[in-house]
Formats: sequence, structure tokens, C-alpha cells
Amino acid sequence: MVHSRWSWLFAGLLVAVFIAAPAAVRAAGTNAGTSIQGTAQATYTFGGPTLTATSNTVTVIVAEILDVVVTVSGTTPVSAGETRRGLVFTITNTGNGTETFDLGAMSAGIVGDDFDPTLVDIYFDTDASNDLSPPDTLYVAGSNDPALAPDTAVRVLVINDIPANVANTARGRSQLTARARTGTGTPGSLFATQGDGGVDALVGTSGAQGIVFGEYVAARMQVAAVKTQTIVDPAGGSRPVAGARIDYQIVVSVNGSGTAPDAIFSDTIPAYTTYVPGTLALNSTVLSDIADGDVGEFVSAPDSQVRIHLGDLTQASGPQTIRFAVTIN
Repeated sequence: MVHSRWSWLFAGLLVAVFIAAPAAVRAAGTNAGTSIQGTAQATYTFGGPTLTATSNTVTVIVAEILDVVVTVSGTTPVSAGETRRGLVFTITNTGNGTETFDLGAMSAGIVGDDFDPTLVDIYFDTDASNDLSPPDTLYVAGSNDPALAPDTAVRVLVINDIPANVANTARGRSQLTARARTGTGTPGSLFATQGDGGVDALVGTSGAQGIVFGEYVAARMQVAAVKTQTIVDPAGGSRPVAGARIDYQIVVSVNGSGTAPDAIFSDTIPAYTTYVPGTLALNSTVLSDIADGDVGEFVSAPDSQVRIHLGDLTQASGPQTIRFAVTIN
């Protein structure tokens, strides 16, 4: 007599093959070029012994999805006639394959603004300072186009000059475009064998391009903050070791005409450090750490930070110097 468990064991094992050992998940899913294999087994009895039948292996190679997201970091205040001012953009490869992106910028004729900035160049924000500085690298189309792995990003600066005759509060726009070099188009468009490792590439929901504008706003008054630090280690040196103290100084200044009403200073306590109680000071006046009659406080939740209510600031207020200290855990 033959006792067979073929049908129900086969079905259960076939499903198990495809749900076991999931691959790493990325922004657009599994990485392009990943091989997904499935092999089924069926165990059954035939006249006593247990036997196993193994199917052929089926294989599918994951195609590449071409997707990108471009974002801009807020509005940049400028003064009339300023030169080489930057807007900060971040380009993120949200596809599942390594992709090179071609960049372009424009500042003239963008609908919805009050003036046209004069486009100068695009730079990579090499030192992550959010402004144009000597370490930053000039972008040269066709030479150093960014090649981004899945889920990685690059920060760029679109540099413009500001016209001399712009009115106070006028806004000027500058636009950055990032396009996947493999191709762009409507979602689902196919570029056969053009993906990573020769797999097919398909356009994702972004159309494989990101187009975003940033804004300058002309202001007769600008607020600036400059932060410096001094380190003293337990041995009296200046090494950043556990137990060392970091004294921070931040100078807030106002330039131009006008008032910055009810200005509030805040600074988050860095990770891996602890605030030193009683070190918060404004213009050499020590402030308490609790919310009371003076203008300062240390807040422990949800994020540890120091905060000072500076009030209405004008250029006549002069520089406001804030100090506090932390220790390295």
C-alpha cells in the first residue's frame, strides 16, 4: 500500500522557500541585480521509507528602479547687491541601483518670484558648511557628475549674485534639476539592459528626475551667529577625551536696519556629551538653568538644549554673546 503526503507537503514547502531569508530592504526595495532563487522540495513516503523530490531552481534578477528626490534647505536671507550667495540643495538617490545624476540650474524666468538672481555656478558642499567656502568643489557637467549608491545623498550649492536694486522682502528663486543619466520619463518607462550589471531599468514614481526651487529673500536686516569652542581635558591639555570639558561661545549679531522681534536663541546639547550645570551665560551674566525670572534655561526633554530669550534685536543692540559648557561622556 502506498502512503503519499505529496500534495500538502509540496504546497507548504513551496511557500516557505520564497518567504525565508528576506533580502535587505532599500528605499526602492531590494538592490538591483539581486538574484532571487526558489527551489521546492516534496517529502513523501512510499512503502515505508521517506523520500524527497527536489524541483528545478527558478531565478529572477531584480531590475533597477530609477528614482531621485531633491530638497532645499529653507529660505536664504540676502542683501541687495550681495555676490556669490548659495542655496543649499540635497540630492538623494531613492532608487535601488547606483546611478549618476546630471545637474542643471536656472534662475531666470521662474514664475512666482519678485526678481531674478544671476546664476553663477553649482558647487558641491564638500565641507558640509551650508555655504560657499574654499574646500567646496565646483561642479563641472560631464566631469564630476555625482554617482550615488542607493539611499545615499549629496549636498550642493547653487550660487547666485543678487541684483543691487531689489526691494526689501522681495523674493528671488533659483532652481536645481537632477536627472538620472540612464534615462527619465513617465513612471514605468523601460530602459532595457541599461541598469546595474546589465539588468533592465525602469523609471520610478519621480520620473527619475527632481526639480526644486529655492528662494532668496531680500532683507535690510540680517541676523548672524558664529560658534567657537575650547577644549580642556582632565590632564590640562586640549584633547577631546572622555571627561574633557568643551566651552562653547556663540556670538549673535544684527546688521542692517529693522528689528528682529522676540528673538530666541537655542542650541542642542551634542550627542555623547552632558551639559555642565550653571555654565549658561549671556554677555557675562550667569543665567539659571530653570525657567524662572531670567531669560535663560536648560531644557532636558524632548531634546537637551540651552535656550535664551534675547528679546527684540536691532543693530544697536550690539553682539549678544552666549556661553555654556558640556563634558564628553
